[in-house]
Amino acid sequence: MFDRTANLNGNQIIAYRASNDMKWFTLIGIAPGDPARPQLVKGNMQLYSMEQQRSQALEAHAAAFSTHQVQGNTVKSQVVAFAQKTVQPDGQISSKLHVIELGAQAGQTPFTKKNAELFFPPDFADDFPVSMHISEKYGVIYVVTKNGLLFVYDLETATAIYRNKVSNDPIFIACGSPSTGGFYAVNRRGQVLLMNLNEAAVVPFISGQLNNIELALSLAQRGNLPGAEALVMPKFDMLFNSGNFKGAAELAADSPKGVLRTKETIARFQAVPAQPGQNSPLLQYFGICLQRGKLNAFEAVELARLVLQQNKKQLLDTWMAEDKLDCSEELGDMLQQVDPDMALRVWIKARANPKVVAALATKGEFEKMGKYCEMAGYKPDYTYLLQSTLMHNPQGAVNIAIQIGAQNPPPLDFNTVADLFLQRNMIREATSFLLDVLKNDLPEQAGLQTKVLEINLVTFPNVADAILAQGKLSHYDRPRVAQLCEKAGLYMRALQHYSDVSDLKRCCVNTHAIEPQALIEWFGTLSREWALDCVKELLTVNMRQNLQMVVNVCKEYTEQLTAESIIALLENFKTYEGLFLYLGAYITTNEDSEAHFKYIEAAAKTGQIKEVERVTRESNFYDPEKAKVFLMEAKLPDARPLINVCDRFNFVGDLAAYLYQNNMMRYIEGYVQKVNPSNAPLVVGALLDQECPEDFLKNLILSVRSLLPVGPLVEEVGKRNRLKMLTPFLEHLVSEGSTDAQVHNALGMILIDSNSNPEHFLTTNEHYDSKVIGKYCEKRDPNLACVAYKRGSCDVELVEVTNKNSLFKVQSRYVVERMNTDLWEHVLSDDNPHRRQLIDQVVSTALPESKNPEQVSVTVKAFMTAEMPQELIELLEKIVLQNSAFSNNPNLQNLLILTAIKADKTRVMDYVNRLDAFNGPEVGEIAVGNELYEEALCIFKKFDLHVDAMKVLLESIESLERGVEYATKVDLPEVWSQLAKAQVAHGDVGAAVASYIKAQDSSDYSAVIDVAKRCDDYDALVKYLVMTRKKVKEARVDTELCYAYARVNSLGDLEEFIAMPNAANRTTVGDRCFDEGLYEASKVLYTSDSNWGRLSSTLVKLHQFQAAVDAARKANTSRTWKEVCFACVDEDEFRLAQLCGLNIIVQADELEEISDYYQGCGKFQELLSLMEAGVGLERAHMGIFTELGILYAKHRPEKLMEHLKLFSTRVNIPRLIRACEEMQAWKELSFLYVAYDEYDNAAGVMMQHPDAWEHVAFKDVCVKCANVEVYYKALTFYLHDHPTQLNDLLTVLTSRIDHSRVVDLLRKAGHLSLVKPYLSAVQITNLNAVNDAVNQMCIEEEDFEGLRHSIDMYDNFDQISLALRCEKHELMEFRRIASYIYQKNNRWKQSVELAKKDGLFKDSMEAAAQSGDRAIAEELLTFFVAEKNKECFSACLYTCYDLLRPDVVFELAWMNGLMDFAMPYVIQFMREYTGKVDTLIADKKERNAEKVTAAKEAQEQQMNQNMYAQLLPAALPAPGMEYNQAGPGTPGGGMGGMQGVGGGGYMQVGGY
Repeated sequence: MFDRTANLNGNQIIAYRASNDMKWFTLIGIAPGDPARPQLVKGNMQLYSMEQQRSQALEAHAAAFSTHQVQGNTVKSQVVAFAQKTVQPDGQISSKLHVIELGAQAGQTPFTKKNAELFFPPDFADDFPVSMHISEKYGVIYVVTKNGLLFVYDLETATAIYRNKVSNDPIFIACGSPSTGGFYAVNRRGQVLLMNLNEAAVVPFISGQLNNIELALSLAQRGNLPGAEALVMPKFDMLFNSGNFKGAAELAADSPKGVLRTKETIARFQAVPAQPGQNSPLLQYFGICLQRGKLNAFEAVELARLVLQQNKKQLLDTWMAEDKLDCSEELGDMLQQVDPDMALRVWIKARANPKVVAALATKGEFEKMGKYCEMAGYKPDYTYLLQSTLMHNPQGAVNIAIQIGAQNPPPLDFNTVADLFLQRNMIREATSFLLDVLKNDLPEQAGLQTKVLEINLVTFPNVADAILAQGKLSHYDRPRVAQLCEKAGLYMRALQHYSDVSDLKRCCVNTHAIEPQALIEWFGTLSREWALDCVKELLTVNMRQNLQMVVNVCKEYTEQLTAESIIALLENFKTYEGLFLYLGAYITTNEDSEAHFKYIEAAAKTGQIKEVERVTRESNFYDPEKAKVFLMEAKLPDARPLINVCDRFNFVGDLAAYLYQNNMMRYIEGYVQKVNPSNAPLVVGALLDQECPEDFLKNLILSVRSLLPVGPLVEEVGKRNRLKMLTPFLEHLVSEGSTDAQVHNALGMILIDSNSNPEHFLTTNEHYDSKVIGKYCEKRDPNLACVAYKRGSCDVELVEVTNKNSLFKVQSRYVVERMNTDLWEHVLSDDNPHRRQLIDQVVSTALPESKNPEQVSVTVKAFMTAEMPQELIELLEKIVLQNSAFSNNPNLQNLLILTAIKADKTRVMDYVNRLDAFNGPEVGEIAVGNELYEEALCIFKKFDLHVDAMKVLLESIESLERGVEYATKVDLPEVWSQLAKAQVAHGDVGAAVASYIKAQDSSDYSAVIDVAKRCDDYDALVKYLVMTRKKVKEARVDTELCYAYARVNSLGDLEEFIAMPNAANRTTVGDRCFDEGLYEASKVLYTSDSNWGRLSSTLVKLHQFQAAVDAARKANTSRTWKEVCFACVDEDEFRLAQLCGLNIIVQADELEEISDYYQGCGKFQELLSLMEAGVGLERAHMGIFTELGILYAKHRPEKLMEHLKLFSTRVNIPRLIRACEEMQAWKELSFLYVAYDEYDNAAGVMMQHPDAWEHVAFKDVCVKCANVEVYYKALTFYLHDHPTQLNDLLTVLTSRIDHSRVVDLLRKAGHLSLVKPYLSAVQITNLNAVNDAVNQMCIEEEDFEGLRHSIDMYDNFDQISLALRCEKHELMEFRRIASYIYQKNNRWKQSVELAKKDGLFKDSMEAAAQSGDRAIAEELLTFFVAEKNKECFSACLYTCYDLLRPDVVFELAWMNGLMDFAMPYVIQFMREYTGKVDTLIADKKERNAEKVTAAKEAQEQQMNQNMYAQLLPAALPAPGMEYNQAGPGTPGGGMGGMQGVGGGGYMQVGGY
């Protein structure tokens, strides 16, 4: 938001504060102290103004913003307070608190700058403020310091109010608590402290101990604090008596807690007469109170009385609207006659419940009355309200009754309320009330529910019906209501309420008065048996009227009643109409075949022929056989239902027979032509069986024509050997151009059977089915079958028929011509028993006859596919070697050689020599693949394929000698290259290199390199790589050449090569040389590449350590430093090792490895020297300090403590703790636990190991322990080891331990007396265990004075047990203490008896007097008389004067001659009674005087009634005018409007 000022540079920011209006800001930081006093932290503050965009630098440790109302100002002033603590030039410390105003406004009285001294005790000389908060509630400043010191100052005057230490632990954060007027603070232990003013004590403390009356009064007024009564009253009396009535009024109006705003104050102002031309003091008082805020109850009454006397009620309206008056019942009573509405508002605010209820009832606002009673929790007299309201407002009475019903529990019985309405014949009102109270439908309201239904069923049945229709009542008397409903004609309601089947049957027949839908729904509520009974009753009473209703019920509840029961019921009543109506709906959702059939039957019997036709056509669930039989027996005039059944369920034959027998020829023609022409063949067959005339059948067939399926017709007619009958029909179809195969099949069969030139038909007709005709001809003429099959390419059928009839020549010709691979596969399969015959005919007849190359090719492929090599060779030799048209075919020659390679390898060489048109390269490769190497070599030579030939020699024949001869013979580079590769493969590097050189081939340098390396022949490799490098520029060539120079130890050539331009990977070569121990070569390579890390490793291997260190310094990597360091350690070069180690240990991750290596080598002293040197490094880290500490613990324990004290903040404490535990360095371990804030563990170590214990240190540690169990372990430890210092420890732990547990611990140990000083110090806590222990020690030490003091000061102990114990003590003083204890416990009789027993008559008399028990006193007096102790008798009369009855005293004295000793008592008694009489007389006189004074006051009040008008201009604004004068106490000014909030925090106000 803004830039920091220079004084905050390098500061730690601790606070940032802003004013409430966000116009002022402070930023506070702290910095190290001045050199003159470095312990005192310096505070710097930046004050920034948002409006001015300016900053001011100040010295301050804490600051806070607030506002303050300066007297006479209308706007609060913005102030800032800040605290500073600085070192003066003379070395003195100055601590100041400053309060200044920010941005003073023109026209306002400025706030006077204040400052005060912050006094720090000597123990807090270096303490400084860390937080400041200003309480707007009290107007005080809180300043808290780091060490827990709290200062409280008054904001207005900067006067010191309080100072105390509130926390033993440092405070590090705090925040304000506006609701309590204090602030919260958190200390280092995590405690949250709330500090604020003790409201009950602060004002008396300031006025008493600080003797600052003005400050006390000002603070009480600002914060509305108690305790200022004694301060305000004298000042008020002084102002009033001096005639300064305005000042007195202001003081009274501003008095804290309103202590002066009483009736007495008003009476005093009323008693003062008004001065001419001035407002009366009373009106001045009221005016000031109105300016300050709100009038209390009696002030409001007095002011209202004055206003009403002057007829100025509008002023009261204004004040009521502004909430200036505290409303009371008395004020409302006063306004009742003037303005009832205003009176009602006053009563509501005053909670005058009876009068509010009465007023609302009078106005008829019953809803508001009910809401008010509910809100106020008031219960009025509703009986009186109801009776009075019924007379003039019945509906209002209903509203009141409803409000009664809404209450829980209701104040009146509902029956009583209902009777009040019914007595006045208010049926509707009673119904309205009862329905409202019965809306919850409770079981206990059954009587009321019955009552409301009864009165309406008798008088207004429609209303009762509506009530029942709502269904909100369920607990009434249902039988009673059912009877009333039946009488009222509400039969449906009666059915809903009756529970007896006879009643239901009686009511349900009144269908004329019941809505059909409602009756149907009612049937759904009945059980199955009752519903069937009611249905029977409906049918029995009036079947014709109720049949439709019954059917509707059955349709609706078929599932409940079951269809079987319903059907049986309707059949019993023989009502087919009912069955038809019911089943018509039932079968649409049901698949019961019986139900469907019964529906067909019912429809037929009721004449519903169309429905019968529909169901038989659409339904799929009736029994077709049963339906067919029924329809045939029924002989319906319409045959369509029967046609539907027979057509759908394949009873066509039965149908045709039935129709033919019943002469229904028209239906036969209609069925065949229109219904299902596809079934015409079945009809024709059935009619043929019935010997129907052939003319009728021919006409019937011709009438269908093309719709008639020819195949089934031919089948049906053919079964009966009547095919010729179809000739005209078939010829007619052919003439019409029919291409249907079935038509032509039928004609073909007729021609074959008649032998009318069938070959011509089979070869010329294109439409018949070859398979069908061929099958038909097989047994008649196989040749005709072959013709048919060949025409239709029926391969399988033709093969079968030729095999069956041995027609293999026909089969071979057909197979060759067919050229079908699947057919060849079929005939050449192994499971064909006729394969040999077929092959012979193919070789001898079919193939030689063929001139088609494609047929030959397919045939050969078929033989190849069938894997018949011998037969294939036989076939090919016939084609290729016997001068056929296909002799020079390359493919056939290839095939012949290849087949021979696979089947007969001995023929291959002969074929190669005799044939010239085959594919040499491919055949040669195949020969190689089949290991015919000599044949392949011959082929490659024949076709001049020298590379392939060399490949055969080298790879297949594997003869390097023949390869060398062949290469020398052909002398080709590619051949030499092949030979070189083979020589490389055999490891003959020298010969291979020679061959490569002849071939000038450098392409296989990778293989040559690999083989040379494997054979370790680097001399030959150098020669090859020198040649290769001239042609190939590859990094690997240069790299391998470089490595080869190193291997042959040619360092000169190596250096010369490196100096030349090259692409060698010198790093890789150097690493290889290093790994193989060629350190000199690797040194040359690493040096050329400046690879210092690897160079240093190489130099280490060469034992050149100084050079290695220099190289490591250039490399500067952890790995290099470690390698050189470890090598130097191994060679005892510790100086160089330390130089390396210092560069390693500054890296925390490497430190542990260095340490482990040194220790593994046993170089502990050298490791210590390294770590000690590392501590002084600039980059030294925590690990170095920690590791040095661990080494000290292991090897130099005497140096460990010094190291820890110096570097406790820079070590890893948990690691050192583990090390100290292992090395049993207990004192150092406790020091580490303390430094790590693990005080519990530190205390445990000190207690377990005495050499680590030291009393002062243990105390400091113990008080900081978080586990309370440590305290008691410490006590046990001290009790056994250091008993003389136990009290000192207990003093430190007083606030932290459970004193009862301590007492129990010491009592069990038997050393309770050892801690008597401690017990005396903590007895102030008044604990039972502590008090018992102190009392026990007092008894044991016979210290009765100490015991008496303990009993008087601390009462929390078993007093009766102590009394019984003291009662038996041999010393009298202890028995007196027992008597005293009995007195404290109201056991007066025991106390008196014990005193009497010991002759302590004075004690007994005092006990009797304190008891207040007359019987004890009189018994003691009788005892003295019996003992004739006259002096004690007289003393007892004096001591127990208030308890003794005069008649008893006089009787004892007179009868025992003790009147002289009783005379003082008699004199006192007479004086007391005469004084009482005098008091009564004086009281009567005072009452008479008060009556006279009251009369005078009434007269004076009458005289002052007309003086009110003088008050209006000054104090009370006229209606409609704005009143903006803000003064103290009003919402616009001062702090009088603030409400005090009580609360006592942790801070109790004490001495300054």
